[in-house]
Amino acid sequence: MSQGLVTASYIVAAVFFILSLAGLSKQETAKNGNLFGIIGMAIALAATILNPATSGVEWIILAMVIGGAIGIRLALKVEMTEMPELVAILHSFVGLAAVLVGFNSFIDIQPHEVSEVVLVLGQDLHTTLESAKAAFVEASQVQQAEHLTGAMLNIHLVEVFLGVFIGAVTFTGSIVAFAKLRGLISSKALMLPHRHKLNLLAVVVSFILMVMFVQAGGAVTPLILMTLIAFAFGWHLVASIGGADMPVVVSMLNSYSGWAAAAAGFMLSNDLLIVVGALVGSSGAILSYIMCKAMNRSFISVIAGGFGNDSTAASGDETVGEYRETSAEDVADMLKASESVIITPGYGMAVAQAQYPVAEITKKLRALGIKVRFGIHPVAGRLPGHMNVLLAEAKVPYDIVLEMDEINEDFSDTDTVLVIGANDTVNPAAMEDPNSPIAGMPVLEVWKAQNVIGFKRSMNTGYAGVQNPLFFKDNTQMLFGDAKDSVEAILKAL
Repeated sequence: MSQGLVTASYIVAAVFFILSLAGLSKQETAKNGNLFGIIGMAIALAATILNPATSGVEWIILAMVIGGAIGIRLALKVEMTEMPELVAILHSFVGLAAVLVGFNSFIDIQPHEVSEVVLVLGQDLHTTLESAKAAFVEASQVQQAEHLTGAMLNIHLVEVFLGVFIGAVTFTGSIVAFAKLRGLISSKALMLPHRHKLNLLAVVVSFILMVMFVQAGGAVTPLILMTLIAFAFGWHLVASIGGADMPVVVSMLNSYSGWAAAAAGFMLSNDLLIVVGALVGSSGAILSYIMCKAMNRSFISVIAGGFGNDSTAASGDETVGEYRETSAEDVADMLKASESVIITPGYGMAVAQAQYPVAEITKKLRALGIKVRFGIHPVAGRLPGHMNVLLAEAKVPYDIVLEMDEINEDFSDTDTVLVIGANDTVNPAAMEDPNSPIAGMPVLEVWKAQNVIGFKRSMNTGYAGVQNPLFFKDNTQMLFGDAKDSVEAILKAL
């Protein structure tokens, strides 16, 4: 394949990636969006492998086969509720790849620096390494003379440094996000003393190391020190963000992984990787901003490790009243007597895989002439669009699935609201308690309806770790048990 055809293929692939993003922006076109992305990536991979400048094709194909096999197995095994964890760990791979590409690019332009490190570690091989060092230095000087000198060398060194920094932050930050979502570590924010000053110090020291790195023409010591600092910085940055903001963190890490890929593209002089990385980075940043706005959070404060989010919440286990329990039969009778019903799903519905019986209840109630709609909070679940995907999977009509802003004003005119596995997104404490960790976060105002039914396994708190006063209000009744079993019991009673 000629170089011109490779470039043309990259342009076509980039167009497909843009079409993919456009398709994924709407439920109706999401499948086509995924298909466009697959086609674009297939073209990009084929063009890269057939590029005349590509060497070691057999190793690339072997890596693709192994990676593809692992990916297929994970795709078949991972539940929809585990998608946020999967996305987070995939982001860590992108970050680690950027780190490895950065060090590889550094070795290409400064191989003698690497040989000096090896010399320190293996004095017994002195003679052999001296010969290798001389060869490396000679090759480096020739390469720099031919390709990278003066300003161009400095620009490339900055690319390497920033690429490694962004990749390292993405790598450890994504691992922490995965561990929080998986329940391996506490979802509560890590509150180290002077944590914001520590974050600022890490950035300032990294900048100073970058100046030293460039001025020295590419010294290995500043690069290694910065990498260690970036690893610690990424870990602390995400660890300092509480569970209530985790959906934003996943989106933010998506943006970081995009910029890491773009940085790798600059280091590899690969135009397609730069374009794709910029698309992912910018779209992730825009989504993070939209989600922060929906949660009444400052975008800068979230990405700065929860800066300004130091409110002290009440103990998550304290009770705020007495709750009333109901039965599936009583809920069925209440639904049949209603003229308007709104269903607000949450992560609990996803865990129980209750979307299918929920869709059946919706179908049956609409057949009885009852107006049924769904209210979706922007951060329902632990991944943007989580609930929309589940409902689309169960064949719920798109036109009755409404966003929070579209349906919030209608709760006061609604007879019955079914809160299925949702907690923090329907918590009135966000509007009533200024000391709550979710204070100021826009929520679905379900308590304004005539009747509210809360579906929960127990009275435990939500992911943010705060109690929900909704479940103790006079117009709220609780239906305990597995959400799928409860919904199926209601369906049977109907």
